[in-house]
Amino acid sequence: MPQIGLVSAVNLRVQGNSAYLWSSRSSLGTESQDVCLQRNLLCFGSSDSMGHKLRIRTPSATTRRLTKDFNPLKVVCIDYPRPELDNTVNYLEAALLSSSFRTSSRPTKPLEIVIAGAGLGGLSTAKYLADAGHKPILLEARDVLGGKVAAWKDDDGDWYETGLHIFFGAYPNMQNLFGELGIDDRLQWKEHSMIFAMPNKPGEFSRFDFPEALPAPLNGILAILKNNEMLTWPEKVKFAIGLLPAMLGGQSYVEAQDGLSVKDWMRKQGVPDRVTDEVFIAMSKALNFINPDELSMQCILIALNRFLQEKHGSKMAFLDGNPPERLCMPIVEHIESKGGQVRLNSRIKKIELNEDGSVKCFILNNGSTIKGDAFVFATPVDILKLLLPEDWKEIPYFQKLEKLVGVPVINVHIWFDRKLKNTSDNLLFSRSPLLSVYADMSVTCKEYYNPNQSMLELVFAPAEEWINRSDSEIIDATMKELAKLFPDEISADQSKAKILKYHVVKTPRSVYKTVPGCEPCRPLQRSPIEGFYLAGDYTKQKYLASMEGAVLSGKLCAQAIVQDYELLLGRSQKMLAEASVVSIVN
Repeated sequence: MPQIGLVSAVNLRVQGNSAYLWSSRSSLGTESQDVCLQRNLLCFGSSDSMGHKLRIRTPSATTRRLTKDFNPLKVVCIDYPRPELDNTVNYLEAALLSSSFRTSSRPTKPLEIVIAGAGLGGLSTAKYLADAGHKPILLEARDVLGGKVAAWKDDDGDWYETGLHIFFGAYPNMQNLFGELGIDDRLQWKEHSMIFAMPNKPGEFSRFDFPEALPAPLNGILAILKNNEMLTWPEKVKFAIGLLPAMLGGQSYVEAQDGLSVKDWMRKQGVPDRVTDEVFIAMSKALNFINPDELSMQCILIALNRFLQEKHGSKMAFLDGNPPERLCMPIVEHIESKGGQVRLNSRIKKIELNEDGSVKCFILNNGSTIKGDAFVFATPVDILKLLLPEDWKEIPYFQKLEKLVGVPVINVHIWFDRKLKNTSDNLLFSRSPLLSVYADMSVTCKEYYNPNQSMLELVFAPAEEWINRSDSEIIDATMKELAKLFPDEISADQSKAKILKYHVVKTPRSVYKTVPGCEPCRPLQRSPIEGFYLAGDYTKQKYLASMEGAVLSGKLCAQAIVQDYELLLGRSQKMLAEASVVSIVN
């Protein structure tokens, strides 16, 4: 049965004037096909993402020719319908946790909670604390929201981002967050496929297409079995046998594999090295920006469990614009509507302690102090370690953080003077020694849409040897790799497609490097310091170091604070009383 998708952009000429039409929201899952097609007017009768003729269906006709006043419509890209996620176990579990904040007893005296870091972990913490009736004060060191999803606008009005961010169906807490904010329509869902470049066949790609009609894990198994370009049948069989313990052992088995690298685990299970080279080098770099000989196998198994056990787990969506405005600002508006505060340009210089070792206040770079009833650090782990008070460094909880180190990553944006043809309205795995994944954002993202020129956004990884090199060196290396992906359109010397401009965004310490043995070092959100909490994707939660992990960590942090309400309130009142006595004595 053909899959129906909504047209995201078409070139439409009416009475000589050009216009671009973007669809807003898909409702194909809840309405009949004919009703939906009439309501949205422009729809597709094919699962292929580009290049098919547009059909306008009416009750009386399957297709009809456009009137003489219209030129034929040219399809630019398609929004696929939002997958049916709301009834999955993980989605309902995430929804229950979200609702617990809204339905919890209203505090007799709302707590003021000071949160450092307005990335997704800090924003999530503040959002759910506000839902529970408390007053978060969110401090961000920079002048931009988002942390690892931050983005900036250049002098031409074009956006460039910290990373290439993909929203998976297997992100239940993130999907709930979009729904709670009423911005589900800002996710542009793509065709359910994983597309890999073929280094031995420059310019060609190999696809894993997940059939819509089959449930998980059959859709994933069939996607693998139908692909004969990357793995042979004997390799597929050996890989499947190797995976059996993970399928039968469940979560406990997955966690026990943290001590092995991907390469070591594959060899232990008798999986041929070519499986690692063909598939898991690309996956490792996409998941953690490092190669399989460094990455913990636990990371891969967590992803495989989500992708293979959930029908839409590996289905991908792009945000329809820049993350600070399209995702982070709605969270800020929600926080502020409930009495919370979000302050930019508020960099923390020091964590000031009380005599008992608890937090007295945060001291900012400008010398001002921020006090509260509780304190949260939602920065990357490397920043926390830099600001950790000396009195805390011998505590085992904080000592374990030393093994968690952010991995360097580089995000590259290149604007070309023409529209590249050898691309797709989806995420692409480059399988390059220098590049991880990439996308033509002029096609995949509404806000970045351009009918005449392409903008490639690429993740340059592993980046450890490149993080200190010049932007021009990084661009030169990127162009050499792109010449292999686009042999007919791009050459390293720019004799074909020419670069109009580029931006290189370096993150010396991004998500923590998920090497073997890291899992026991990930801290719980509630620290041993009374009134001090952590949030961030490196903290303990069942997902990867990812956007989903960051959002879930914020919810777990908020949950711990809500659970500790009476303790925190009593502690705050006691300290206030002691301060009053000291004031009277003096």
